[in-house]
Amino acid sequence: MSHLETTAGTAATADTSGTGNAAAITIRGLSKTFRDTRAGGTTGGEVRALDAVSLDIAAGAFVAIVGASGCGKTTLLRAIAGLETAHEGTVALDGEPVRAPGPDRGVVFQDHRLLPWLSVADNTALGLSALPAAERDERVRRALALVGLTDFAGAWPAQLSGGMAQRAAIARALAARPRALLLDEPLGALDAITRLRMQTELERIWRVEKITMVMVTHDVEEALLLGDTVVVMTPRPGRIKREHRIQLARPRDRESPVFQDLRRTLLVELELETPPPAVAGDYAI
Repeated sequence: MSHLETTAGTAATADTSGTGNAAAITIRGLSKTFRDTRAGGTTGGEVRALDAVSLDIAAGAFVAIVGASGCGKTTLLRAIAGLETAHEGTVALDGEPVRAPGPDRGVVFQDHRLLPWLSVADNTALGLSALPAAERDERVRRALALVGLTDFAGAWPAQLSGGMAQRAAIARALAARPRALLLDEPLGALDAITRLRMQTELERIWRVEKITMVMVTHDVEEALLLGDTVVVMTPRPGRIKREHRIQLARPRDRESPVFQDLRRTLLVELELETPPPAVAGDYAI
């Protein structure tokens, strides 16, 4: 039985039951070219970061995007967030064109970007100033409880460990009640043990919040552990090489033979591992 379904189209699907607040994301023909302005001036060169990327992400899906450094993964995420708008093609959230950032999309970066002069609670409340005080306080309380930081609401960012600071950044993104959470290498700066714990936390938060999550990562195991769909991108210019729907029950066992087979498949696609010679009776995916 195959546990990795390769899609020929552009649909990243999920079990959408109970995802009323989640957003569907549609990307069509997305291309982005940067001017090369190194050495302080325009050299006349151009860098094609993305080339004709099309992708459908179902409401409530957890999609992981993997690819080599410089393949346009972050540029793609920024376009969904509305932080990168000077591009060809379209990005839409439930059919509405994305033209700017908005509270319906939360973003978590590799660096937590907490303001050092604000407490954890006040950092979480950023962007909620238009709400009545009682509602703002309740959103902050719930977001901190969700990430396990209730007891650290009054702490300063400098008093937090790396994992706690990243959880605070996730709480800040969730407090606005986004319909999609965009994660740009959110665990990349953490130590190995903390990263493993945070992977479990991210999956739990996704299950509780029932929102769409799109995560950029260089970690193939992380992508397989968390993603309903893993999108493999080519080196620059970034194109979608293949989409894989991961048909494994959750929580996933990264030590299982099936998981390791899927991992090898993705590494071969990323040209990080040579495919093994075919042997009669081998497990097929």
